[in-house]
Parts: sequence; C-alpha cells; structure tokens
Amino acid sequence: MEEIPRSTADSTSSPAGNPWLFFAVTYAITWGFWLAAIALGLRFDSAAGLGVLLAGLTGPGIAGIGFVYLVYDEPGRTDFWNRLTQVRRIGVRWALVILLVPVVVTIVAAVVALVSGDVGATLGAGVQEFAVNPLAILPSLFFATLPPLLEELGWRGYALDRLQLNWSALSASLILGVVWAVWHLPLFFVGGSFQAESVGFGTPGFWLFMVGVVALSVAFTWVYNHTARSILAIILFHGWVNFVSEAIEVGDVFYYGHWVLLAVLVTAIWGAKTLTSADEVPRPPHSRLD
Repeated sequence: MEEIPRSTADSTSSPAGNPWLFFAVTYAITWGFWLAAIALGLRFDSAAGLGVLLAGLTGPGIAGIGFVYLVYDEPGRTDFWNRLTQVRRIGVRWALVILLVPVVVTIVAAVVALVSGDVGATLGAGVQEFAVNPLAILPSLFFATLPPLLEELGWRGYALDRLQLNWSALSASLILGVVWAVWHLPLFFVGGSFQAESVGFGTPGFWLFMVGVVALSVAFTWVYNHTARSILAIILFHGWVNFVSEAIEVGDVFYYGHWVLLAVLVTAIWGAKTLTSADEVPRPPHSRLD
C-alpha cells in the first residue's frame, strides 16, 4: 500500500471538520432541489425534471470540494486532486477487482436465484434494444458515469476520510452507508426516477435497496483503503456496479443479498478495523482545523 501522509491529530472537534456538517450541507443542497421537484409535481423523465435531478446530484460533490478547501491546507487540497487523477494508485490487481467483483456478485446472485426457482438473470431493457437502437443504452451509460462522479467527490472524496479518523473502517462504512442510503429518500416520491417507478417507498424492494446501499458502502471502503484512498477507483467501481446492475437484472433479494454477503466476507477476511491487511487505515494529510 502506498504510504500516505498521516494526520497529526485524530480529531474532528472543529465544527468545520466534523463530517456531520458536511452531511447537513449535502442534504440541504440535494434535498432542496429534489423536494422542490416533489412540490412542483415535476417528473425526472421530463426536461425540467432532469435538470432538477442533476442539480440535486451535485450536492455531495459540491459539498465535498467545498469542505476540502475549507478544512485542508494546500497539501490536503493537492492530495484530493491527486486521488482523483492518479491512475497508479489503483494498480493492476485492484483494477481487476473493480472490473470483476460486480460481475461475479451479479452472476452468483443470478445462479442462486435460478437454483431457488426464480427467473435468474435477464438482460436490461437498454441491452436488449441496443442492436435495434444503439441510443437505448444511453440511460444505462448516464447511470454509470455522471452520478458516481458527482457523488463520490463527496462521499468517499471527503467524508470517508473524516469518519475514519475516529471510527474503524467498518463503522465508518456503516455510518456513511446509512447517510448515503437515506440521501436517496426523495427519489422514491418523484415520478420518472428508478426508485419511484421500479421500487416504491416502503416496499420490500425499498428496504432491500437501503440495506444494499449500506453493504455497497463497505465494499467501497474496502477498495478505497486498498488503493491509497483513490477517488478515481471508487468512481470507476461505483459506475461499473451501476452499469452491470442495469445490464444484467437479478431479483432484489438475491442481488442485494449477495452484496451483503460480500460485505460480511470482506470484514471477516480483512478485519473490521481497516478492511485491509494494514494495522491502520490510510490517513489524509494534516488538516489545519484538527
């Protein structure tokens, strides 16, 4: 693992450095737009609704960059952009992990579903229609690119480091996972969103989605801590998870259940403290507010 500059104080006592302030600002930005969409009766499959959806998606990224510049001095800011651009942090082995894990989880979930008497896997609508209409793949490509970029600049780009200053990797992952899951809540009330059209609020699928997001948070921390805190690695991982789930559809109980299983296995093998073989989690550079 690449050596990362250590913070000189494991503290988030400064209000500005407290991750909960970041979460509050993120929610204010995102929910401000999405709750407005609900109040105005907008649908996210309309032009105006899509604009509001995108504006809300910028919440974590805008807050993440803002707090990086507020909390960290120049080395910390440089570190942030390096983590976003340096491919070498990922390495060949973890590039393969990023590529293979979502595929393996999905295929294993499909096989278990089939053996259990379920339909197994089906191709997503965009994939089925691609041969006839190549543009049909665009929603899946959007889902796999822009949201991960806008979200991960904040969730893993800023918040995870702050949480891991005072919490184990597993605890930090679970806290961030719950915050991340609840952040999606308004989407269940806006027509045209995946959450409203395909899941529904309060349904079994709703609870499986929420638990699945928390499990994904553990997997993301596992990759993040093994790639020298690479934001780029998590953007790629998040995007590929999204694309594979759109391309190969498996019943929710099997799909999300296997992400939970992966989170349990990762914790059992690498340990809750760091989710790596190291004794300590990689730390951000010294914060001027710690």
